Amino acid sequence: MPLMKQIALDIGLATGPTLDNFCAGPNIAALKHLELWVGVKAHAAHRSPVPTYLWGPSGCGKTHLLKAAVEALREQGARVGWLDASVWQPPEFSESWAAVLMDDVHLYTAEQQHTAFNWFVHAQTLQRPVIAAGELACADLRLRDDLRSRLGWGHIFALQLLSEPERRAVLRQAADARGVFLSDEVMDFILSRFSRDLGSLMELLDLLDGYSLQTQRAITIPLIKSMMENA
Repeated sequence: MPLMKQIALDIGLATGPTLDNFCAGPNIAALKHLELWVGVKAHAAHRSPVPTYLWGPSGCGKTHLLKAAVEALREQGARVGWLDASVWQPPEFSESWAAVLMDDVHLYTAEQQHTAFNWFVHAQTLQRPVIAAGELACADLRLRDDLRSRLGWGHIFALQLLSEPERRAVLRQAADARGVFLSDEVMDFILSRFSRDLGSLMELLDLLDGYSLQTQRAITIPLIKSMMENA
């Protein structure tokens, strides 16, 4: 197996979205809300059934937070319903679900909207919470009216992308935590050429750390270029 694919595989098996590794920045209110929400470890009846809607541009952390909530619930032994725009044949609503989570609602087809509304109605009837996310504010979603109105009546958080100074600070902190030195030149190179999505930057840092260890070389711009050429 090529070196880069092996490193990527190892990283993929070792990491995943959690609330602990979410870099909140200006989105601390949404993080605190979900930390409180998943912290109810008793029965689903003790968790507030009021829905939550997260919205903001791509890369601001919506999917990270939803998947982190799923993981936290699964660690508590709970089952959940999950729907995103890539799920073409979603299952029927299950009364065993402790919650319903819906991602990328702005991309839902008519069929997916029908499923989302059906799940929402069942969840409300059984007092099960719904957490949803999309790129647009509720009022701007091009969805059926009954679904859009349900998405908008609970807790709503507008998420923002981290600013460049915030991303730089988080990247520096993450590198220091790994014992990795990133020069200002390397930081400038990374932040000017790679995704603004902080999750992608963290993955890149993991890959750079792994590639640096494999090649026994410090992380420099030539090393980054070499890693990308071997990807």
